[in-house]
Amino acid sequence: MGRNSACERAHIAAPADGDPRTGADDTHPGADVFRPRAPAPRRSWDVLAVIALGGGAGSVARYLVEDALPAGDTAFPWATFAVNVTGCLALGALMVFVLDVWPPRRYVRPFLGVGFLGGYTTFSTCTGEIVQRVAHGAWPVAIEYAAGSLAACLAAVCVGLAAARAVTRLPLRRGREVTP
Repeated sequence: MGRNSACERAHIAAPADGDPRTGADDTHPGADVFRPRAPAPRRSWDVLAVIALGGGAGSVARYLVEDALPAGDTAFPWATFAVNVTGCLALGALMVFVLDVWPPRRYVRPFLGVGFLGGYTTFSTCTGEIVQRVAHGAWPVAIEYAAGSLAACLAAVCVGLAAARAVTRLPLRRGREVTP
């Protein structure tokens, strides 16, 4: 609980002048333009493998939902809507547990957040389904789906955050302040 908030940890400050990682040097304007930067950190293949496993599992889960709830070219695509909303709900809750409850673990966030939920949810399919409905003249369905998806997914993340905080008895955060 004494850790920084998710917003504070996610903030990445710009490196200061003279930082060896960027080659920035304010002693001679323009002198650092062609200076090579420090090499990028090596990829962690074990983490990439965990992400791939999670992504595969999430994609299979999405396929099973899509297969169970097929939609025509002009009908409301309930399967993708349900997948994206439940994925956002789970992501909201996961953020609380990963950042504020559980001790740091190397593979939990990559497997569940990036992998499973990344494979499970699908913005590209949502967008494609909107375009498909427009192409078939189902403008009202396309507009309802686009607006409904955005509103429901944002609400689901907020509900997931609040529910996880209620279950863990952590206070709700508003910006950088913790409300009593």
